[in-house]
Amino acid sequence: MTMTRRGIFAAAGAAAATMVLPRNAGAQSFDFRPNQRYPDASVEILDPGFAKHRLFSSSVEQLATGMRWAEGPVWFGDGRYVLVSDIPNNRIMRYDEANGGWGVFRQPSNFANGNARDRQGRLISCEHLTRRVTRTEYDGKITVLADSFDGKRLNSPNDIVCKSDGSIWFTDPPFGIGGEWEGDKATPELPHSVYRIAPDGKLGLVTAELNGPNGLAFSPDEKKLYVVESRAQPNRVIWAWDVGADGSTLSNKTKFIDANGPGALDGFRVDTDGNLWCGWGSNGSAGAKPEDLDGVMVFNSSGKPIGFIRLPERCANLTFGGPKKNRLFMASCHSLYALYVEARGAV
Repeated sequence: MTMTRRGIFAAAGAAAATMVLPRNAGAQSFDFRPNQRYPDASVEILDPGFAKHRLFSSSVEQLATGMRWAEGPVWFGDGRYVLVSDIPNNRIMRYDEANGGWGVFRQPSNFANGNARDRQGRLISCEHLTRRVTRTEYDGKITVLADSFDGKRLNSPNDIVCKSDGSIWFTDPPFGIGGEWEGDKATPELPHSVYRIAPDGKLGLVTAELNGPNGLAFSPDEKKLYVVESRAQPNRVIWAWDVGADGSTLSNKTKFIDANGPGALDGFRVDTDGNLWCGWGSNGSAGAKPEDLDGVMVFNSSGKPIGFIRLPERCANLTFGGPKKNRLFMASCHSLYALYVEARGAV
């Protein structure tokens, strides 16, 4: 019998699908009060260009809480659910859009961080503990896609994206091996790098010149690659490269977005208009007020900030989902938030 994509991932997450837990189940739970008036004041227009993306009668919702550090959300439209990594708890959580169910999809997860889907709809994950990138097959088995380069172990794959040609691109900073909180403490064997897994499975180095490469994404036409340098000094930045006609080589490195002081970038996604929706928070500098910075900053295709979604927690990563790909799911510290917008995810 041939198992469909939906069948395998529904089976893999059967516990979550059959167990509807309270959305605030967990030690880190706290009360959230949605804005009672429209338009939601937490969705701020910084430039007139963002006005068309804000829905008048849509407000920020807290879908679930109780995680220790939420990361790597990915939407599975064929099952109508979102997977979210809860890294320190060594698990991947699942939120079911159809019934509001909230439960464990996979535990242990090898301290998984970033997640995505490949061109065949399979889950691909960055694992800190095993220092590898894996793919979950339709039958639930795990295939290792990358765990070393030039005979040395990867650091701790962080974030991941799949290009339309089937290649998989991921960042590999040492964040997951810097201590015992998100994996096992270890000495890095390789530079901070960005890698590409070719459609034939061969691993190649994209760049090793960034300090703490983090979130990454392509422009809608895939002619540009954006990567967060989360340890850049003095400010966190997003770099942009032109992608060559061969789909793998990069050129013309350009500073695209500068966080300009206390702000910090993490994971992000690109919409069909080329806007970057970026996880945002404080970089911990003196005088920075997290409550003024926590949320999602939106930049247009020229790198200008045009909108801000204010959240009660720092947003680490996000993804577009829902039947129309216009629901923004935001993984933020302990919780998963959502907001309908007049924008669609590019992938």
